[in-house]
Amino acid sequence: MKIFKVLIAFMLVSLSTNALAYGSSSSKKACAKPRLTQFTPAHLSTVTAQSEFSFLASSTTNPASISVDAKGQAVEIDISKVNKGYSVTGKLPASLHSGYARINIEVIGTNNCKAKEGWLLKIEN
Repeated sequence: MKIFKVLIAFMLVSLSTNALAYGSSSSKKACAKPRLTQFTPAHLSTVTAQSEFSFLASSTTNPASISVDAKGQAVEIDISKVNKGYSVTGKLPASLHSGYARINIEVIGTNNCKAKEGWLLKIEN
């Protein structure tokens, strides 16, 4: 009888240890995506054709990985280092006239985590 109780106790302890091992997520490192902030002009602002825009990318961004397009058209950008990351500026393509255009940004962080962001602008002639 005593051996039976010890055997049951052993089984319960081993099962609870296995359950804890599967539930623990602290052993996996979460992907820290680069942050994209301070979009200028603001979301849904009205701008003229070929207007300039800018945003900030956090210091965890790989600057060579920054790509920007407006309404599916690649945009040439200038990247400069600032104290908390990178300042990115560009101009809307000349072919975009009246209507709306979404500025899409894709970046890869120094830890290979990807981030996507963007905002919408209204373009007037």
